[in-house]
Amino acid sequence: MKRHRNSIEYKVYGRYALFSEVVTRVGGEKYSYQVPTYQALKGITESVYWKPTITWVIDAVRVMNKIQTEGKGIRTVVMQPKKKGVLNDLSYYTYLKDVSYQVLAHFEWNEQREDLAADRNENKHHEIAKRSVERGGRRDVFLGTRECQGYVEPCEFGSGEGFYDDYGDWSLGYMFHGFIYPDENPDHDFIARFWAPTMCDGVIEFPRPESQALDRRVIRKNRQVKPFVIGNSMSPVAQEES
Repeated sequence: MKRHRNSIEYKVYGRYALFSEVVTRVGGEKYSYQVPTYQALKGITESVYWKPTITWVIDAVRVMNKIQTEGKGIRTVVMQPKKKGVLNDLSYYTYLKDVSYQVLAHFEWNEQREDLAADRNENKHHEIAKRSVERGGRRDVFLGTRECQGYVEPCEFGSGEGFYDDYGDWSLGYMFHGFIYPDENPDHDFIARFWAPTMCDGVIEFPRPESQALDRRVIRKNRQVKPFVIGNSMSPVAQEES
C-alpha cells in the first residue's frame, strides 16, 4: 500500500455505525452500507484534524471485524400543524455493529484556496495531524451519524489480524463515494460521486476524487464559498504548532 510523506494511519472503532444510503438519508427507514463510504472516512479524518488550507485524500480502508447488522426502532420527532403539536413516529434503522477499521490517508493543499497560501507548511500540518491521531482527534468522532460514537487511536495500516484477510474479492455493488464541495473545484459546484467498489481481502482502495472511474452528478451549481482570513477567522498553523 503506497504511503505518502504526509500520510496518517489510524484505527477507528465503535459499537455501532450507520453509513447511510443517500436516498434514505433524509428520513424514513435508514439502512447502512456494509462498509464506510469515502465521504464518511473523510469526515472522520477531518474530525481528527482539519483546516481549510488542506484537503484530506483517503487512500484505503481495511475492514477488521466481521460485517454484522442490527435493527433498531427509533422514535423520531415529527412536526405537525399547531393544533396537533409534536408527535413521535417510529422508524427502523439498520446499523452495523461492533465495527473496527484501519484507515490510510494523506493531505494535499486545497488549490482553490489561494487566499490561504501563507498557511501551507507541510511539516507543521503533518506533525499536528499525527499528534491529533495520538490524542483521539480534535473533535467528536461519529461513525456515519451522530448517535454512533467512534474512537480513534494510532495504528500501522495492515498490521494485526482482520476477519477478511483471506476472503478474496467481494463486489459491494453500486454505492455513494463522496461529495465535491464548492470550495474544492474551480466552478464552485456541489457534486456527488458514485462508484462500484470491490473489497479485496478486507481492503478497499479508493480512487482519487477526480478519477474518471467515478460517476458524477451536479447537485447545485455555482455555490458561495465561505471566506477565511488567516489570523482572524482561523489561526495560522505556525501558531497552532507553538
